[in-house]
Amino acid sequence: MKQLGALNKYFWKYRLRFGLGLLFVFLSNYFNVLSPQITGFVIDYVQQQIPGYHAPAQPAKYDGLVQRVASWIADAGYKGLTVVALFGITILLLALLRAFFLFLMRQTIIVMSRHIEYDQKNEIYRHYERLDTGFYKTHSTGDLMNRIAEDVSRVRMFTGPAIMYLGNLVAIISLSVFFMLKRDQELTMYVLAPLPILAITIYYVNNTINRKSEQIQASLSNLTTNAQETYSGIRVIKSFVQEKAMLGFFTKNSETYRKNAVGLAKVEAVYFPSITLLIGLSTLLTIMIGGLYYIHGTHQIGLNTILEFVMYINMLTFPVSAIGLTASMIQRAAASQRRINEFLDMEPVIHDNPGAQHVELKGAIEFNQVNFTYPHTGIEAIRDFSLTIIPGEKIAIVGRTGSGKSTIAQLILRMYDVTSGKISLDGKEIGEHTLRTLREQISYVPQDVFLFSDTVENNIRFGRQQASIDEVMTAAKRAVVHREIEQFPEQYQTMIGERGVTLSGGQKQRISIARALLKNPGLIIFDDCLSAVDARTEQEIIGNLNEYLHKKTALIITHRIFSLMNFDKIIVLEEGKIVEQGTHDQLLAIPGGYYAGLYERQLEEDQAAGN
Repeated sequence: MKQLGALNKYFWKYRLRFGLGLLFVFLSNYFNVLSPQITGFVIDYVQQQIPGYHAPAQPAKYDGLVQRVASWIADAGYKGLTVVALFGITILLLALLRAFFLFLMRQTIIVMSRHIEYDQKNEIYRHYERLDTGFYKTHSTGDLMNRIAEDVSRVRMFTGPAIMYLGNLVAIISLSVFFMLKRDQELTMYVLAPLPILAITIYYVNNTINRKSEQIQASLSNLTTNAQETYSGIRVIKSFVQEKAMLGFFTKNSETYRKNAVGLAKVEAVYFPSITLLIGLSTLLTIMIGGLYYIHGTHQIGLNTILEFVMYINMLTFPVSAIGLTASMIQRAAASQRRINEFLDMEPVIHDNPGAQHVELKGAIEFNQVNFTYPHTGIEAIRDFSLTIIPGEKIAIVGRTGSGKSTIAQLILRMYDVTSGKISLDGKEIGEHTLRTLREQISYVPQDVFLFSDTVENNIRFGRQQASIDEVMTAAKRAVVHREIEQFPEQYQTMIGERGVTLSGGQKQRISIARALLKNPGLIIFDDCLSAVDARTEQEIIGNLNEYLHKKTALIITHRIFSLMNFDKIIVLEEGKIVEQGTHDQLLAIPGGYYAGLYERQLEEDQAAGN
């Protein structure tokens, strides 16, 4: 339950709605509990009209409002059926007042819960954006989606319906018990005798509900993750004809969820009828004991008292039976909030260091004996890496897959911090730059291209929202994708499917390049971004880049050699270490060198493709 304490800030933010909501809960129930008293008064009035009626020694004690209404009717001189009719109208007015305050109650508490849901989802989303790359490598997308959707939804059931039911429960029980004790203390004790049994039952059953709720949420996360991966990888599944296997995997997770959900439903199926049974026992006790008192003429109990108690017990039926529902909502919300808190309590490993400043980048980069090991796998990606890049230089980083090329880009963007050594930008250690300003001044074309489910134009404009359509088209022309976009059904307004599924691999890469070029930074990193482009288009893009990258610092990470681009320096990586470096001609002159061998193989492949 302490997990729900994280919601106190929201209750304080919406304290006016919260306070008014509780007030309306009380008022609606206050007007509700007056009906039994007026009914009892009418019964007593009718009995008084019967010959031989003996008034009790101790008059019934009614609420002040009921007594004022009775005095007004008596003073007006009304008699017989008129009195009964007026009290009937009074009961109707009380019902209308109760309905009015019930309406206000929902308009305050339920609306408050929707505001809290909105705020909480935004808080979680903002926190997700703050978390670093390492976090997303160790947590599944399905689980993250489940926590921001299903878990927040269950918490809303606490901040809205559960609080409303709880307030209603406390108000109706307090008012009913108060008036019952005021009427007859001994009969009240007998009538409420089953309630301690109910409290013990609720205590034990709630523990079971809480445990099963956590199991359900965990299994639902697995199910959501499974479904999300299937939808994202449907082409791979179909190409390998693994529909049956994936269905079996999903069915297994779905069966686990079903068993947990059915187990909880069974507990609740026994629980709620048990509460109804205990309420029924209270009604029987009222009629039996009250009837015996009336027959024997003891305790000054009349028919009006028995009727009032029966009505009070009937009023308590739903609130008391809702104890289980409310407790279940609270327990589920606590389990969900605990899962939410687990993420909200996580602090990103990569964050702005104390004293970090906005620094205008000119493009100078220095790696000084940098070593880096991926924290989630223990793989040593970079070893004793030292490199100096002056502003405006064009650097190529070449190496086999897994040699650490992409890791260099991740470290410059500060997606990870180095294990040892130092990276400096324009003479300042990378940690002295704020993350936002650092990344705002660097364009990055990732190896794994990601496009959003939006228009082509908005995907290119993603890094620079204020860019004009002419600037977008210029960037697309430099990336040699403009002609193809012009052939799309709606050209730049064409919607791209999820992750760019409607485009070819080369089109996705070139749109990603256009997005980076439009940003127009002083430092740009290309990470193997032409792997899906044909040789002719590749040459055209490289020709455009030679012009575009003038006076810009550029890092081109590739497994191919771009002989048409004049690199100031070429770095050859092997197992995270620099094994060769120099210009194109210098590296070709190294006998048996890796770069020379790679160049020869590439020439042979190009000649074979030409033939």
